[in-house]
Amino acid sequence: MRFLLIIKATGYSEAGVNRSREHNDAMKEYKQLLAKNGTLLAAEKLQPSSTGVRITYPSLGGEPEILVGPFPHQELISEYTLIDVNTESEALKWALCVPVPEGRGGFEIELRRLEEESSDVLRVPRNQAMEADLQDQLDMFNKIAKP
Repeated sequence: MRFLLIIKATGYSEAGVNRSREHNDAMKEYKQLLAKNGTLLAAEKLQPSSTGVRITYPSLGGEPEILVGPFPHQELISEYTLIDVNTESEALKWALCVPVPEGRGGFEIELRRLEEESSDVLRVPRNQAMEADLQDQLDMFNKIAKP
């Protein structure tokens, strides 16, 4: 089962304030532990919403509204970790091990299970990207090789 550990944005993360060296080291160790366990699928930090764009579609149809950030930090994501585990309780165990930065106010993690894809879809996005790239290269080679 795949779960997304969503680290919610704070005023600090939205302001681009870096976490302490100790916290960054703890997060690196945490992610290395996930990787060694074969649980880690992906982990990325997001830039503050000031660099983002929000597209809102009206409920009654019409043209979408395009808003340029920043956005209020409530309900925003600052980073995520995608894990693959056997049970929800195992996912919760890993979520409870996420290092919490000290002295930065509230810290919130949301744990969400991903919908499982059909068995014919590869579970590793990087593999899908590599396969698509290889197919593009084969197509290009075939075009060159044909007289």
